Amino acid sequence: MDTEKLSDTTQVSLIDTVLSALLPFAPLLIAIALVISALIALHYLLLAKQGHLTSEQKLPRQVGMLVLTIVGAVIIAMTLPVSESTRNQVIALIGVLISGVIAFSSTTMVGNLMAGIVLRVNRPFKVGDFIKVEGYSGRVTEMGLLDVEIQTESRELIAFSNTLMVNSPVSVTRASGAIVSVDISLGYDIHHSIIEKHLLIAAENAKLSESFVQVVGLGDFSVSYRISGLLTEVKSLLSARSRLHKAVLDALHNSDIEIVSPSFMNQRPQPDGLKMIAKSPSQTKQEETSPEDVIFDKAEEAEQKEKSKETLMKKIADIDAKIAESDSERRDELKHQKATAEAELTILVETKNDDG
Repeated sequence: MDTEKLSDTTQVSLIDTVLSALLPFAPLLIAIALVISALIALHYLLLAKQGHLTSEQKLPRQVGMLVLTIVGAVIIAMTLPVSESTRNQVIALIGVLISGVIAFSSTTMVGNLMAGIVLRVNRPFKVGDFIKVEGYSGRVTEMGLLDVEIQTESRELIAFSNTLMVNSPVSVTRASGAIVSVDISLGYDIHHSIIEKHLLIAAENAKLSESFVQVVGLGDFSVSYRISGLLTEVKSLLSARSRLHKAVLDALHNSDIEIVSPSFMNQRPQPDGLKMIAKSPSQTKQEETSPEDVIFDKAEEAEQKEKSKETLMKKIADIDAKIAESDSERRDELKHQKATAEAELTILVETKNDDG
């Protein structure tokens, strides 16, 4: 009996020793468990469960998760079973590491990520817009977390890092309209008022509004004119430029005006009074094809998908508002409509990801 009592006493003493040793780590273990559980739950609610969200919509949630992870690390550091001075040193080390990452972010992935946040907050342009940067021009096809992709006039896809887009001047064609212009040099023998009249007719025939003519230069042998007009449908920018060039040729040639400067020289003998004017063909004008359909195919598709996503998300939000106000009989039908819209949105997002 004495031996059994001694054994029980030894076991109790051992358990007490283990508990006494683990007791200082209890706050740390509890903090780790709570932080990890909270982060997993938030990741599921904000990201994993929201599979239909686009990369632009996921970005603020991902940044929020990053901030919460840093906060969780600080909370865990505050529960370490060490002296207060050591604990403060650990927290200061975390701050130094974060500051170091931010300090070197200009040439790293973090820099592009932060620049992507700036682009989404300021929104200088959106998918489908015409932009010009670093000598390249085209339409925006995608705004990613790390780069921006544009489709050029030669149908090439070029990706620019977000840091470049933030640090470089970006020219954006306004969605409300763009100015289309043509420069042309003509001789001093024709009064500028006559030239202006015919150039304005050319702009009107090219379907431009609010057109105007400028005299941009007086050369030794010719006068430089510029005809400009407002194009409201910016998607047909390339076609409008070509159309204006053709209209200028037709308007001046049909008015018996040569588009050559007095310095024009031709070594072939020509009869006196012959004018260098191309004759218009007599056949019926064929319908022109739009080069934008071929050149900016991906940009156009990306813009249409963005618009479709916005429409579906607005529809889902409207259905949620109706569900909250409707009775039980109507609620089942609305839930079915919401599920259908969410499925369409998920397919749209997955299709975009596959194309990318």
